[in-house]
Amino acid sequence: MAYHQATYDEPLIKNIRSGTDYKVPAVEERVEDLIPPSLLRHDLDLPDVAEFDVVRHFTRLSQMNFSVDIGTYPLGSCTMKFNPKFADSISQIDGFRETHPLQAEDSIQGSFRIMYELQEYLKEISDMDAITLQPLAGAQGEFTGILIVRKYLEDIGELGKRTEVIIPDSAHGTNPASAAMAGFDVVEIPSDSNGMVDLQALESALSDRTAAFMITNPNTLGIFDRNIVKISEMVHKAGALLYYDGANFNAIVGITSPGIMGFDIVHFNLHKTFATPHGGGGPGSGPVAVKAFLRDYLPVPVVSMNNGKYYLDYSAPKTIGKVASYYGAFNMLLRAWAYIRFHGSDGLLSNTQKAVLNANYLSHRLSASFTIPFSPLKKHELVLSTEKTGKRALDIGKYIIDQGVHAPTVYFPLIVHEDMMIEPTESVSKDDLDRYAQIMEEALKEDVEQLKKRPLNLSSRRIDEVKAARDLKLKWD
Repeated sequence: MAYHQATYDEPLIKNIRSGTDYKVPAVEERVEDLIPPSLLRHDLDLPDVAEFDVVRHFTRLSQMNFSVDIGTYPLGSCTMKFNPKFADSISQIDGFRETHPLQAEDSIQGSFRIMYELQEYLKEISDMDAITLQPLAGAQGEFTGILIVRKYLEDIGELGKRTEVIIPDSAHGTNPASAAMAGFDVVEIPSDSNGMVDLQALESALSDRTAAFMITNPNTLGIFDRNIVKISEMVHKAGALLYYDGANFNAIVGITSPGIMGFDIVHFNLHKTFATPHGGGGPGSGPVAVKAFLRDYLPVPVVSMNNGKYYLDYSAPKTIGKVASYYGAFNMLLRAWAYIRFHGSDGLLSNTQKAVLNANYLSHRLSASFTIPFSPLKKHELVLSTEKTGKRALDIGKYIIDQGVHAPTVYFPLIVHEDMMIEPTESVSKDDLDRYAQIMEEALKEDVEQLKKRPLNLSSRRIDEVKAARDLKLKWD
């Protein structure tokens, strides 16, 4: 399947001088008389552009941008899958869209019911006992979870002693960031030769200083750690808590759960597993679920029910406090609720199975051309190395986007050299996977110097990525 990608340069709208006969209706009073002097601004330098040129300009810009609505978007660990349109439609129903968080509880029982049911669904999916929907993103949920760890240790009188959080070298970068922001020292341990947690290194790192061990399972290599129950036993024996980074939840829904594995705290990424919008800095949603002994530390309020009536429950006596305004990103919660209701338990399990199947199919297909480190069996994603091909992962990524599809994540995780991290998700077809593999294989046939010039077909050529990262400018100046 070929994907259309606009390849032209689009001028700024201020340089489109088509002219128009549209005039602003005259007003009897001067603008200066209607607006307080302190609020007056300079005249806006607005271009005089016809409506058809405005429409064409923004339509062309939209065609120059890639999205999951156009084709495969396999950013490893980001789970950029297709967002079903029925969830978007439900979120735009006036009764939801125009709800105000300060309305009387009796007037928003329907919204509360959705939040309550979502809480119950997520608790059942994760096999945890209590949950907050308040965090606005996975990273904020992660930080919330670590704050719960901190509050719990303070409550039992061990905060001053337990100052370390252990993290494997295959972890997401937000894990050490969250731990450090909460005031803990970060201890990194290596992976073993199978891409799993090195148990000897974990044993050496665990001590009476350990507050928690944070881990994603399956990890960023797409490998499920078969020793997870043993790890749980080791961590708890040391008196520490076990934290589950739910970024890769898309690989286990309906098959296993953090509760079954022995975790105490888990954050979800609703914008990844349960298909709410993702990317561009938001929006997101990162609910946090805990075992019963941590229930009283959750942010408040949560939605509870009594005699068939839903209400905001502020009864957690040891709460860490609010982490977001009101009750969380309701519009995102609504989408996730709709997604879960639509698919049901069988559909969610099927999605997991398809995601795992797609990752393994692509891994097998690419294994003849690229090095696939560690275990050949993958879960939701695969990590490959281009090192032995003589081509840089970055250059191959530029070639891929030049062919009208989106490149995977490159150079993460850091423990694999010249790596590409690919997560196809369940929402791609076999044709999509074959086309993607074909493009990657074709990239290897191109001369190294020519490859370094890519992309050639897009409106933007090769950029200085170091400068772009260090000198961040997100708007036209």
